[in-house]
Amino acid sequence: MPAGIEPGDPAEASRAVREMFGRVAPRYDLLNHLLSAQIDRYWRWRLVREVRPYLQRPGARIADLCCGTGDLALALEHERRRARPGRTPAVLGSDFCRPMLRRAAGKARRAGLGTVLTEADASRMPMADASLDLITIGFGFRNLASYRSGAEEFARLLASGGCLAILEFSRPASRLWGGAFNVYFRHVLPRLGNAISGSGGAYSYLHDSVVDFPEPDQVRALLVDAGFARVSLRALTGGVAVLYLAYR
Repeated sequence: MPAGIEPGDPAEASRAVREMFGRVAPRYDLLNHLLSAQIDRYWRWRLVREVRPYLQRPGARIADLCCGTGDLALALEHERRRARPGRTPAVLGSDFCRPMLRRAAGKARRAGLGTVLTEADASRMPMADASLDLITIGFGFRNLASYRSGAEEFARLLASGGCLAILEFSRPASRLWGGAFNVYFRHVLPRLGNAISGSGGAYSYLHDSVVDFPEPDQVRALLVDAGFARVSLRALTGGVAVLYLAYR
């Protein structure tokens, strides 16, 4: 929860997070790559590889929610075109932060990709029930005002047999690796991120949001409770990130 926002006020939390991401948008990509030592590219590649069967399906309806500046949505679009040359439905990228979407639009235009971008809250998508076959979320799930409401919305949106792929930060279980990660994540990353972005506490929020995020088994249970029939986990980079694959 952003600093100064009382728990139990989802509307205010959403507004604060949206404004915070709007402030960091100009240097968001630079900081993602710098602070992760480029490992964020590998994490997105892993997600794309896991959902490739859906990208290969003719007519599959795909949305990347909380898409930010569009790196994952564009990676999905690129892989889909590679797997299915010719006419295929465009990947939808959605985010509730307009400055992020502007940057995503610029990337899509420069790459010559037809990704469709729309401004919407992932917890309240203006789409019909069972209207998607694949939903992806890269490091945006923990920013939702209510994890349960978000999970239930994703279950509503997915058709039978559909897949939800969530890539999210976690805390390594290894004492040695976890200790080194905690030092970096608690002390180094917030200082560098806040200084380079010039946004005040945005990267302190990153640390706090990861610390407060549920453990992987709790996320699995939440997704099952929301209506997903099967949920599997992939720990990445020693547990720094986790890929959740949930099926309807």
